[in-house]
Amino acid sequence: MPNESKIIVEVRFFAQLRDLVGATEKRLELPRDAKVADLLMQLYAKHPDLKKWDRQILIGAGLEFVGRDHVLDPGEEIAIMPPVQGG
Repeated sequence: MPNESKIIVEVRFFAQLRDLVGATEKRLELPRDAKVADLLMQLYAKHPDLKKWDRQILIGAGLEFVGRDHVLDPGEEIAIMPPVQGG
């Protein structure tokens, strides 16, 4: 029986952030009602070099950008990207 107090989310990393965590994607287990901020804290604990990007990263859920107060849904796919640069 699955643990209903926890959720699993898929996290995808792009560009140089992928290099910092050493993977294109990771599955994370978080408490139910966790927010993006909770997900980031867990990632920063495992990948301290990622934290220096904290103020710059963009976070997507599905097809839209979300803030750190976004409540995660079970099975949700979260994208963590460096800032978009145009030219």
